Amino acid sequence: MPELPEVEVTRRGIDMPLRGAHVHAVRLGKPLRWPLGCAPAELLGLKVGPVSRRGKYLWLPLVPALPAPAAEAGRSSGGGLLLHLGMSGSLALLQGAGEPGPHDHFDLVTSQGTLRLNDPRRFGAVVWSAALDAAPAATLLSRLGPEPFDPELTPGSFHAALQRHAAPIKAVLLAGGAVVGAGNIYACEALFQARIHPLLPSNRISRPRAERLLGAVRSTLARALELGGSTLRDFSDVHGMSGNYQQQAAVYGRAGLPCQNCGAPVKKVVQAQRATYFCSHCQKR
Repeated sequence: MPELPEVEVTRRGIDMPLRGAHVHAVRLGKPLRWPLGCAPAELLGLKVGPVSRRGKYLWLPLVPALPAPAAEAGRSSGGGLLLHLGMSGSLALLQGAGEPGPHDHFDLVTSQGTLRLNDPRRFGAVVWSAALDAAPAATLLSRLGPEPFDPELTPGSFHAALQRHAAPIKAVLLAGGAVVGAGNIYACEALFQARIHPLLPSNRISRPRAERLLGAVRSTLARALELGGSTLRDFSDVHGMSGNYQQQAAVYGRAGLPCQNCGAPVKKVVQAQRATYFCSHCQKR
């Protein structure tokens, strides 16, 4: 599943190339998780603004190319598309896009290329919203915890969030309420770096260990961004390139291999149907 680093890599790949582009056409393929929420024709002629990200959602603002009179306010006043890559989606920015394939379910044809969503499992979404703080965008984004690099996310506030849960810390990280972005591979790696056992109840983590874990989450995600994210199965960036972080993972996918710190075999357990990798010697409860 594309996680925060992969989504941020995607955002960086489409932001500047699409800024100021005018929408010429919209094509819908097979239904995605939610309906678009407007008639495709209503997006024609709108102009693309700066692309932003919140959690694993991308916000693609679409505004009128020319200011509209107040009397004509409505869809013409702009809004945007909230995009989610789901379990297996990826976006490509194509010049001279050919015919869509069987898993290409959305095309935004612009004056600066075609933004195409490929999603074999169709858990992704492209949804129109009048604004980020209006439904449906506001409803979807309200469930998200703080961004990992937000200065307002402090060790103290992070520790307080962990104290509210008795579930295993790995599950709490994946839930995204304490911090967004620590998906499965990154949660495993951050916990290993912080020397915290993935089954340790979240509310048993001390303030010093919480501070260490927050630092590990941030450094893990920053390194993943440097390497273009992770490609475990489907993900590629907007130019079709795979991520490389998984090749440097210390524990993820290394069950039975020696720990890079102590030499003990890396273990694997299943938590909520997700594989968890850790070193029981280095990561204490």
